[in-house]
Amino acid sequence: MRREPPGFWYAADPGVAERLAGVALSPLGWLYGMAGRLRIATTRPRRAALPVVCVGNFTAGGAGKTPVALALARLIGEAGLRPAFLTRGYGGRVRGPHVVDPGRDTAREVGDEPLLLARVAPVVVAANRVAGADLIAASDLADVIIMDDGLQNPSLHKDLAIAVVDATRGIGNGRVMPGGPLRMPLGAQTGRVDLVLLLDGGGGRDRRVADDLQARLGRLGWRGPIIAGRLVAEKETAGGLAGRAVIAYAGIGNPQKFFATLEALGARLVETVPLGDHQLPDAARARALIRRAGETGARLVTTEKDLARLAGETSEALLRLAEQSLALPVGLALADGDRGILAGLLGVRLARAKRPGESRPGVR
Repeated sequence: MRREPPGFWYAADPGVAERLAGVALSPLGWLYGMAGRLRIATTRPRRAALPVVCVGNFTAGGAGKTPVALALARLIGEAGLRPAFLTRGYGGRVRGPHVVDPGRDTAREVGDEPLLLARVAPVVVAANRVAGADLIAASDLADVIIMDDGLQNPSLHKDLAIAVVDATRGIGNGRVMPGGPLRMPLGAQTGRVDLVLLLDGGGGRDRRVADDLQARLGRLGWRGPIIAGRLVAEKETAGGLAGRAVIAYAGIGNPQKFFATLEALGARLVETVPLGDHQLPDAARARALIRRAGETGARLVTTEKDLARLAGETSEALLRLAEQSLALPVGLALADGDRGILAGLLGVRLARAKRPGESRPGVR
């Protein structure tokens, strides 16, 4: 069963009942927020031996961090530096620190996101981020650490912190969980963020969301850059879906964004199946999807994360679903000006990273 966020978190035009729901849960949100503030106040961040770039979000649920982290790895690689990813491996059993082996590890062991990240650069899964950073440095895996998620984790000093915000939902009602989607009060997070990336993941960019976010950040005195990006499908795969009947399923933070992307590519959506974030379909659902695709002649399409999650399963039905499904790869697209802002910040903040034979890197 899909675990939807409460409707009042992201209601575009909240009514009385939705407003009251947020207010009623505010005391719990205050306690949750205070716990986070206390953790920050009592933790002295450790500076790693390598520069750390953190990609996170203000809210619970997915906002598109993984494609952003992959794009950063490519930018860093273009500068002649070696990136490595540090993640807690959400959904996996391994607490680490553990160097991911994509040939042997499965999503059940390390999580689905690390398997995707490992296609581009080394990945270390570690519940203890400091221990993970130490392993990367000691193993000479990289010159720069990209911390996937962990914006609210105070244990490790971040040389550059990027907050990714969903361009269709923003930060919702601006309240802390469970009264709203924020992981901590926004004011407690902005002081730890250098750049905000408003990301259109396929559902379109909502002008109201952008204006609301800018106004909220302005009232808090945050004056950092806000850039805009969008997730674009890989051309070869996308071209083959135009006009094609498709049955789409997705277990990500906001599956509707994925379905909207397919529609924008010209796919004819016969059926869409939203799953919970990081959730697998059960065997019965897998068999039903395969049967429905056979009856309609539709192509089964899912996200790269979902296919990575399915690949390590032992259930015959799930393995058959994986074999018959097409993953739609997506990447981050930035306007030249916004790419320049991001690259400029990277160049400044990665100054202590070394390239062989050079003292300071440049990022273009």
